[in-house]
Amino acid sequence: MPRYTPEQLAKRNASIWTDIQIILAPIQFIIFLTGVSVTALYLNGIITSFYWVSLAILFKTLFFALLFVTGMFFEKEIFDKWVYSKEFLWEDVGSTIAAAFHLLYFVMAWMGYPEEVLVWEAFLAYFTYVINALQYLVRIILEKHNERKLRMGGHI
Repeated sequence: MPRYTPEQLAKRNASIWTDIQIILAPIQFIIFLTGVSVTALYLNGIITSFYWVSLAILFKTLFFALLFVTGMFFEKEIFDKWVYSKEFLWEDVGSTIAAAFHLLYFVMAWMGYPEEVLVWEAFLAYFTYVINALQYLVRIILEKHNERKLRMGGHI
């Protein structure tokens, strides 16, 4: 099912928010890989200071928030709704769930949960990001296929 009408596709291709998302998404992936690596290294005793685990998930959470906010501007410009437009509903739900798990890490840390529990919660937050990113990738692939069909049919 196509996400964009030909008019929305033209808006998407002309939007600065599209370019921003294209730049930020790979950076977020690098931050994710760094965070997972730091957390795994801590779990295996190679990194001994828990500070680095918390710092890594802090950067990941802040960057996730940046992408979420810029995505809201994108969604408003293209679909005239800040969040949860029907075209991006499941991606927005996935982002909300991933954001909740990222923030849960800090709530649990504030509540005094032990580091062993926080490490696994960090991995859970990273996992929700992976699921969310995969659904975006699937939708991008499907939409690129639809865009090619529209171009071949002379609709754009």
